[in-house]
Amino acid sequence: MTSNLIDLSIVEATKLIQDRKISCVELTKAYIEAAENDNLNAFIITTPELAIEQAKKCDERVKNNTAGIIEGIPIGIKDIFCTKGIQTTSGSKMLKGFVPQYESTVTSLLYANGGVCIGKTNMDEFAMGSANITSHYGNTLNPWRSKSNPENPLVPGGSSGGSAAAVAGKMCMASLGSDTGGSIRQPAAFCGIVGIKPTYGRCSRFGMVAFSSSLDQAGAFGRSVHDTTLVLQAICGYDAKDSTSENVSTPDWSSTINKGIKGMKIGIPKEYIVDGISNDIMASWEQGKQWLRDNGAEIIDISLPNTKHALPVYYTIAPAEASSNLARYDGVKYGLRMVREGQSIYDMISETRAEGFGHEVKRRLLIGTYVLSAAAYGAYYIKAQQIRRLIYNDFVKAFNSVDAILTPTTPSTAFGINEKQTDPVQMYLNDIFTIPASLAGLPTISVPTTLTDGLPLGLQVIGKHFDEETVIRVGRTLEVAANFKCL
Repeated sequence: MTSNLIDLSIVEATKLIQDRKISCVELTKAYIEAAENDNLNAFIITTPELAIEQAKKCDERVKNNTAGIIEGIPIGIKDIFCTKGIQTTSGSKMLKGFVPQYESTVTSLLYANGGVCIGKTNMDEFAMGSANITSHYGNTLNPWRSKSNPENPLVPGGSSGGSAAAVAGKMCMASLGSDTGGSIRQPAAFCGIVGIKPTYGRCSRFGMVAFSSSLDQAGAFGRSVHDTTLVLQAICGYDAKDSTSENVSTPDWSSTINKGIKGMKIGIPKEYIVDGISNDIMASWEQGKQWLRDNGAEIIDISLPNTKHALPVYYTIAPAEASSNLARYDGVKYGLRMVREGQSIYDMISETRAEGFGHEVKRRLLIGTYVLSAAAYGAYYIKAQQIRRLIYNDFVKAFNSVDAILTPTTPSTAFGINEKQTDPVQMYLNDIFTIPASLAGLPTISVPTTLTDGLPLGLQVIGKHFDEETVIRVGRTLEVAANFKCL
């Protein structure tokens, strides 16, 4: 029975719960068992006692006919979201043992809509990484293996690699992630699941450990577009505690998911055909275009001329904001503190930051501190912000003629744990297709569509600001056409 429960979709499980054929506690126990047998290092900690307590309350609400849209559904929560009374580390030694005394808005909404916390998922330290190899708690493994080299362990993508691997590995039904430059979409593609990043401002950032404040956005993973959409609906909403939260209503996207795409115009940006893109990626993209044509959409070539600048712009702005945000970790207020006799406060701060931050975080803090310096501010940071506006304008212009944009999600399939680690530039190139939409704050979805060498490839759909409905409908059309089978 346990394996059958784990194979259910959220849509199927919700109906069985409503029909009283299974209980929330039964479903939760099945996933607690799966999570506690985690062989992917997808979780930093599991929370079985909390999960059972929440599941019992879910059963009461079902009994009283007051169930939420994801009542009783076991969810993994990226360790970037503060959870009251539960350790929150953002994958860093700096916050090891830190237990928040408040709940993030996103997790509060998740619980209010019936979500059950199975545990906190592993992640790249402070969300800085594309492979989940910078976590203080060790690498997360991808549950997929290539046909040509099945013994080679693969990365799950990052920074939300633990959240993606936990869903793909059936240790939770869905999970929460955060996306700064592709940290939901890229691991979703690598792990053969669906990942949605909503419009910037759609989900509150209150209680989310900050990396880059103008880019960070919460989102969701699931094993289908419908499942992921339900979780996204559960966590969206205006929050007065977040100054970047937009006061817009949350539509019932799940009710329009199957409306189709007949008459839509889908843009194909020529700038996404980059040097080194594999034939398999190109073939997947061509197949995606044909599926959309077959379902009544018109494919239109478009240009996003400033896309070529997106990567350097991102790796100027994001480290600059990280330099400011991570200045709070000084050993004075909370988190790690390195203390020795006769030490000055300056030595304490210096030694705390040297010990608490990993190599990738230090690298980005050095970059960010430099571009914010008096000597470099105008030449780098201000220039990057100006080009960011041009990238935004490119999308606005494109959306005057198309309803959505279709691109690959990643330039390759998942790579080996020990590949690319010594070359940060090669690692940063993993986000080449996802960063432009992040800089513009647009809603996006990654949907798995095919396999190459036994590994999943994903296609990305980009939509207009606050038009998640179109993104989801196009994503659902691709999903149906592809008939992709998750693990």
